[in-house]
Amino acid sequence: MTKWKTEALIDWDKRFAWHPFTDMREWCAPENEPLVLVEGRGALLRDSRGREYIDGNSSIWTNIHGHNHPHINAAIRRQLDRVAHTSFLGFTNPAAIELACAIVDFFPKDSLSRVFFSDDGSTGIEVALRIADQYWRLRHSRKHQFIAFKSGYHGDTAGAASLGAAAMFQIGPSHWNFPAIQVPGVKALEAISPAEVGKIAAVVIEPLIQGAAGMRLWPAGTLRAVREWCDRTDTLLIADEVMTGFGRTGRMFAIEHEEVVPDIIVLAKGLSGGYLPIAITLVSEKIFSFFDGSVADRKALAYGHSYTGNALGCAAAKASLEVFENERVLEALQPKIRHLTGRLSKLAELPGVLEVRQCGFIAGIEIEEAPQQRMPSFAAEVCMEARRNGLLTRPVRNVIVLMPPLCTTAAQLTQAVEALSASIMGVGRRRSARAKNVEKVTT
Repeated sequence: MTKWKTEALIDWDKRFAWHPFTDMREWCAPENEPLVLVEGRGALLRDSRGREYIDGNSSIWTNIHGHNHPHINAAIRRQLDRVAHTSFLGFTNPAAIELACAIVDFFPKDSLSRVFFSDDGSTGIEVALRIADQYWRLRHSRKHQFIAFKSGYHGDTAGAASLGAAAMFQIGPSHWNFPAIQVPGVKALEAISPAEVGKIAAVVIEPLIQGAAGMRLWPAGTLRAVREWCDRTDTLLIADEVMTGFGRTGRMFAIEHEEVVPDIIVLAKGLSGGYLPIAITLVSEKIFSFFDGSVADRKALAYGHSYTGNALGCAAAKASLEVFENERVLEALQPKIRHLTGRLSKLAELPGVLEVRQCGFIAGIEIEEAPQQRMPSFAAEVCMEARRNGLLTRPVRNVIVLMPPLCTTAAQLTQAVEALSASIMGVGRRRSARAKNVEKVTT
């Protein structure tokens, strides 16, 4: 095993790195010791001090088949021996072509038939919004507004953030935003006046479950109702499957549960199996048919990234799709989902747990908070405690997320839930003791 200079690595990180969604003052405090993750195999990760953990959030919801999967490793090595990257602007490459063919085959014939590559979920949504906006302009329509749902999250790039992240994280207004409004649900969608409906270009939704909202489940039939509303009002439907795609809900894509085909779908995170940043925005042939000219006559999509169609990312993604078939992943997943359901039911009985929500291999454990006690977040404390119990995960505000790789065994699922249970009870006891001490001091 490689010996890592952990202290030096942590020192350099605190001096030079800037981490996302992180209180950097707390991160850089002398008493904080970040985990330096150096190795992974299957559902397990190892840090620089040799400690092992179950990857309880799939490395921020990206890893599908586990770390160091031999089939994906081999595909990347083969591609690396050819070429790592070539431009997709005016050129093409076999890896991107083969991936496009493979991904289109997952959807009904003549539905989602065109693939636009980008880098991650946020840029995949950005592409979708730009395509929808330009599509209506090419049709000489006044449709220009977008509808998203309250508490939805679709990314942090300027356009994608206008759908919800800007409000969710209190970023403030931006002059770069797409004109977007948020509605709480289908009833509010149905209540929009005909005059306003005439301005709506597209509705964007996370199918079945909202991720960053705290793993909030949609009522059954919501996606189907939104599809029907879009059909009645001649509005495009954009499905954000960045989190839910590739088996997370128990099926390959969440839209399959309600037999809905959107006009545009965005795939990222698990697309490459958690190996490399790559995203796909799939559109219908109907939409694509309007982009039948040059940039000069405003009929080409004037948008793209330097790493669009990256050959390494495409090779990894194609290999990940092959793993689904070769290892019959979705079939093997069903008993594990049932096992997880049984284990999670016991968490709901613990003091401090408000609700346990599950959608396939995705779970959110909502924890009661007591802000008046001016204590650190209960959920964040539980996640820190879980590290000592061999589990890595991260909260979304007061919701602990459990979303392991699909390869996680039943025994590892049991271990993960037991680690959460022990952590919730341990943190609860400490918080009760601290609260009593505070009460004694104040009285």
